[in-house]
Amino acid sequence: MANVQDFDWDKFESQGFGGGYSAAERAEMEQMYANTLNTVQEEEVIKGTVVGITDRDVILNIGFKSDGLVPISEFRDMPELKIGDEVEVFIEDQEDPNGQLILSRKKAKIVKAWELIYGALENDTVLEGIVKRRTKGGLIVDLYGVEAFLPGSQIDVKPIRDFDIYVGKKMEVKVVKINAAFDNVVVSHKVLIEKDLEQQRAAILNNLEKGQVLEGVIKNMTNFGVFIDLGGVDGLLHITDISWGRINHPQEVLELDQKVNVVVLDFDDDKKRISLGMKQLTAHPWDALPAEVEVGSRVRGKIVNVADYGAFLELMPGVEGLIHVSEMSWSQHLRNPQDFIKQGDEIEAVVLTMDRNERKMSLGIKQLTEDPWTKEDVLTKYAVGTTHTGVVRNLTNFGLFIELEEGVDGLVHVSDLSWTKKIKHPSEFVKVGDRLDVVVLELDAAARRLALGHKQLEENPWDTFATVFTVGSVHKATVLEKSDRGATLELPYGIEGFAFPKGLAKEDGTTVEAGEQLDFKVTEFSKDDRKIILSHAAVYSAPTAEDNKRAKFVKKDAPAAGAPKAAAPAAPKKEEVRSTLGDLDALSALKDQMMESEKEAGERKLAAAAKARAERNADASDNAESAE
Repeated sequence: MANVQDFDWDKFESQGFGGGYSAAERAEMEQMYANTLNTVQEEEVIKGTVVGITDRDVILNIGFKSDGLVPISEFRDMPELKIGDEVEVFIEDQEDPNGQLILSRKKAKIVKAWELIYGALENDTVLEGIVKRRTKGGLIVDLYGVEAFLPGSQIDVKPIRDFDIYVGKKMEVKVVKINAAFDNVVVSHKVLIEKDLEQQRAAILNNLEKGQVLEGVIKNMTNFGVFIDLGGVDGLLHITDISWGRINHPQEVLELDQKVNVVVLDFDDDKKRISLGMKQLTAHPWDALPAEVEVGSRVRGKIVNVADYGAFLELMPGVEGLIHVSEMSWSQHLRNPQDFIKQGDEIEAVVLTMDRNERKMSLGIKQLTEDPWTKEDVLTKYAVGTTHTGVVRNLTNFGLFIELEEGVDGLVHVSDLSWTKKIKHPSEFVKVGDRLDVVVLELDAAARRLALGHKQLEENPWDTFATVFTVGSVHKATVLEKSDRGATLELPYGIEGFAFPKGLAKEDGTTVEAGEQLDFKVTEFSKDDRKIILSHAAVYSAPTAEDNKRAKFVKKDAPAAGAPKAAAPAAPKKEEVRSTLGDLDALSALKDQMMESEKEAGERKLAAAAKARAERNADASDNAESAE
């Protein structure tokens, strides 16, 4: 062995490191070194061997010219890691500024995870993940480090109300959608359950038949019924088939996830629709209805529904009777049932009709009180000539109906409303809801009919009008309306008159128009027809022979009512037949004086009647306000 002291250090240093090799030897040496190294590419996943472990890093040999470092925090899932173990890593950088090889185990796991996810989508395979947390609308599932979204509708075949129970648990899922642009993954657990239920569903449908009793779980609840899971097949339990009694919402008697027994009412094999019933498992309440409940008996119950035509009274759950609105009051005027009863009221009623086979009954509440037309005092209370005050309930073209008491109505004909006004429709005189004084004109208790009058409360003023509106007398009148036939005039004391077109001519040649107030002369008066004909032209024109004749004989047949009766003149003697002109003038003056006295008396009488009528109307108004 050569002595170290004899080594020529000057020659070695002049040649440099490796300078002692020839070119062929050097090439051979480089080839031998290259064969010991692997060719690696960045962003590639390869296997490496642990060659060292420090407090901060794990040193890995991947067969490259240098070893790589991976933070030890990326090996938390491998607490038993030791030198010599092989792991997959991702090459981030072959050489950093310090010449160090940069590796990542975390990114290697993600790359491998995406390879598994894409493979699961293409091959329709099942993956197992861990539910990390709850999010809006579903769950987040960890698939080998990749977060996937599991919608709430894809968790189970039945609606899930509490997502938190799945957090932290393992769950098998299938990949249903991948959005490569955003690296989003959507998975489903429901599809796995549906496959398991297909055979069970087919077995149930094949063995399904009407009348079969099944056990199910309530999975959903609506206002019209509940959906029941029969073990993979859903059936609808309608709200009307839940209970024999009336319920407003299924939640009053049922709960979600509740187990119930139901009977199959009907099913459609093609559409896979199943109708279920629950009340059919118990006897019908009508079968348990006591025998003493019969026509004429009194029953008690609760109002469960109010409609426009009546209300339903529930005697017991499943047993109801209809109270028609016409059976709520003896009044002949139908009103809203809400005016009498409200939903939830507990009342008593009388059974009017009953059919146990059809399970129907009709009830009445007005029968709890006596029919006013059958009372003993009805003939005396509403005798002809008696006066009453009632409420106007209805108006028609021919008159109005007044309710004197509940169940007792009477008709006031339009012609019996006023002595003086020509009323075309009752609405011109009164309105519905007003109180009106009337007198009984006719009574027919058997037919439940009353004829009433309003104008009969006052004395017929036409007897007095005969003394005031004498033919030839002049009065102020207002033209109310004008037509081709003539004009309607308003005279004192509320009476109306009529003027023909020729009587509307003024002295200046123009024509009287509506709204004008002028003097009019009475040209014709008829008490029986209640008619007064007047003329303005007659006021300024000279009386004709026909006018004189009419004025002379107008009171020849019958003196006016209330006028003083003159003593019947004695039969004239022959020598008195020929009267002097002075005697005729005296008789004419006496006649005018008597007519003027009668007219003044009539006017005083009409004024007193008008005052009394005004006071009576004021009292009636005060009474109406007090009643309100």
